[in-house]
Formats: sequence, structure tokens, C-alpha cells
Amino acid sequence: MLALAGLLTILLVLAAIMTKWLSPFVALAVIPLAAALLLGQSHLAGGFMLQGLEAVAPMGAMFLFAILFFSILSSAGLFRPLVSLIIRATRDDPPRVALGTAILTSIVHLDGAGASTFLIVIPPLVPVYDRLGLDRRMLAAIVAMAAGVGNMLPWGGPALRAATALQVPVMDFFAPLVPVYVVGLLTLLGLSWWIGWRHRRPATASGPAFAPAMGQDEDPVPLDWRYWTNVVMVVAVLGAMLSSLLHPAIAFMLGTIAALTVNLRGAGAQGEALEKHAPAAISMIAILLAAGTFTGILRGTGMLDAMAHAGAGLLPASVAGHLPVLTGLASMPLSLAFDPDSFYFGVLPVLAGVAEASGVPAVDVGRAAVLGQMTTGFPVSPLTPATFLLVGLAGIGLADHQRYAIFYLFALSIVMTIAAVAFGVFPL
Repeated sequence: MLALAGLLTILLVLAAIMTKWLSPFVALAVIPLAAALLLGQSHLAGGFMLQGLEAVAPMGAMFLFAILFFSILSSAGLFRPLVSLIIRATRDDPPRVALGTAILTSIVHLDGAGASTFLIVIPPLVPVYDRLGLDRRMLAAIVAMAAGVGNMLPWGGPALRAATALQVPVMDFFAPLVPVYVVGLLTLLGLSWWIGWRHRRPATASGPAFAPAMGQDEDPVPLDWRYWTNVVMVVAVLGAMLSSLLHPAIAFMLGTIAALTVNLRGAGAQGEALEKHAPAAISMIAILLAAGTFTGILRGTGMLDAMAHAGAGLLPASVAGHLPVLTGLASMPLSLAFDPDSFYFGVLPVLAGVAEASGVPAVDVGRAAVLGQMTTGFPVSPLTPATFLLVGLAGIGLADHQRYAIFYLFALSIVMTIAAVAFGVFPL
């Protein structure tokens, strides 16, 4: 009963969001609450929602202050020289821009943190895409692909969870996946170039091949003490966040205070800046909080755990020997149904036990799972707050992002699964 209720709840939420029948905020908050009421847990639903809110509140605070921080600095002209440099380096060529986006994201995501990657990469690249007239969904999709492949690394959440659940040292777990990871990177670069190529405009006799960059008549930003103070400010905030010296929310809050103080004089100007930039964050914070209540209800009512065990129990014994490759092929879509904790600590141990009983090493199923489950799948899953951070920073809707990016992310997962079989990571 709980498993069916959980499955229907997730399917209804996904359908409501992707068809735009309901806004993400309404769908994430109302549908799971209705499910809890129908299950007779109305007296506990409030507590479950509060637990979910507590889990995502730091993310909401980080998002608010990050938007304010980067918006204030952007208004001060911090990113304009960088935009010019990137456009000159890419020669206004969409494939080069796309390739540069993939490489930059892959480097930044070496820390394994999706939220910080999105915060570092997307704000300075949005003006580049806007100046070239490129679809922001293209930016979000390429960043999602690069972050998804990077999430496979042994210090990323999925690999750590899988190794822990299977009681295998994480480096032993990941070592056979190194060539698969390399194939993922190469496929990412190829797909990014192809996406950029699709956005090229044909050359004409009277003009260049690409749309002229908007805002070329803007006055150049003076590289004075204030500009370089802003640069140092960004480095300090990101350094404090990435080194875990400060929680991201605190780092960005202090950065926002410093940005207001350096670039705007007086309470009136600072208040106007907050009023100008805050609305961009409010709607996404509401969605983040709703996502927290969604996960809180599913976990608290037991629907997630029930789905994990019921799904594994329905597996026919005849396919147990092919579990690794089947898991690899299904791993990316499974990110839309299971959060990482539920899958890796609930579903994976059961699947691994079934495989082991059929003579297939349990670790093979775990390695197959990290080829998509909350790796290539996490940047489109409504079960991860980072997804909403990604689309919020890119300024696009979740449904639009999912429809555009899921094909590419699924393709990445399939290619890496084929590579894993080819390299002998697990059998066909």
C-alpha cells in the first residue's frame, strides 16, 4: 500500500510539473500532503514537513544570499570583462562556447558539490549566452551533463553511498570505473560540441555567421580598486565555502554584506539594491522549501522505504544474472523516483543480494548504479534541491529544463554503461 502510494505520488508530481499542470511549488507541496492525508497520517504530516524544511533551509538561505551577492556584483560590472574575454576566446562560436562551458564545469566540479558548482559556473556564463542569443536551456543542460559525470568521482555522494552500503573501500569500488569516467568525459565534450553546433546560424553575404553580442556599446568597466576588491571578495567567499571554513549560507551572507558596503553608499542605495535583486530569489526559495516538504513527507510516511523494498522484490529471478547492465541502463531514470539515500541504502542492498545469490558480485550492481543514479540523473531530479538551484540560476523553468536535458543525460548514462561492459567492469 505504501509503495503504491509513493509511486503514484511521485508520478503525479512529475506529471504535474512536466506538463505545467501545476507550478513546481504547488505540486511539490500539495500532492504529497494529500497522499499523507489519504494514508491516515494527517496528525504526523506537519512534523514530516517540518523535518523536510529543516533539511533544505540552509540551501534556501544559501540560494538567497548567493543571488544577492552575484547580482550586486554583476550590477557593479564584475563579470563584464570576463564576458568579453570568453567571447573573444570562443570567437562568438556556439560550439566553442558549449565546449568551454563543459570544460569549465568539469574542472569546477572536481570538488563533487553540485550546488557550489552551479553557483560558480552559471552566473558568469549567463551573460555570455544572452549576448550570443543562445538558449539558456543549452547552458543548463551542458552544466548538468558535466556535473553529472563529475558526480561519479569517489568523493561524490553516490560513490560514497554505494561503497558504504556494500561495505567496500571507496577507492577499490571506483578504480575499475576510471576508464568509464574518461569515456563519460569524452562523450560529454562531444555532446556539448554537437549541441553548440546545432545553435550555429548560417553565414550570410552581408553579415557574420553569428548574432552580434548585445550590449557592445556599454562603457568599459574601470579596473580600479573597487573592481579588484570585488574580485578578491569573490575569491574569498568561494574559497571559504569550498574549503569548508564557512557554511555556504554564511559565506554568501557575509559576501553580500561586503558587496553592499563596497559598491553602494548609504542605507537608501543598499536598500534599493536588495529590493531590486531579491525578487529573483524568492520564487526559487519557495520551490526549494516545497521540495523539502515533499521529501520529508515521502520519507516520514515510509513511502520511500516501501518503494525501495517492493521494487526489488518484484524482480524476476531469471534476470538476476543481468542485474548490473539492467541497473546501469535504468540508473539515470531511477533518479526521478528515488533520492540517493533511499536508493543506495534501501534498493541497492536488496538488488546486490539478489545478484550475489545468482553468482554475480554485489559490487557490480553498485558500480552500475553510479553510472546514472544521482550522477547524470541528479541535475534533473525534483528530489534534489540542487536541481532547483540550477534552473533558478539559469532563469528557466524546471519542466523546460527536464524536457531539454533528460535526453542528453540519459544518453551519457547509456554510453557509460556500454563502456563498462566493454571494459569488463561488469558482464552483459
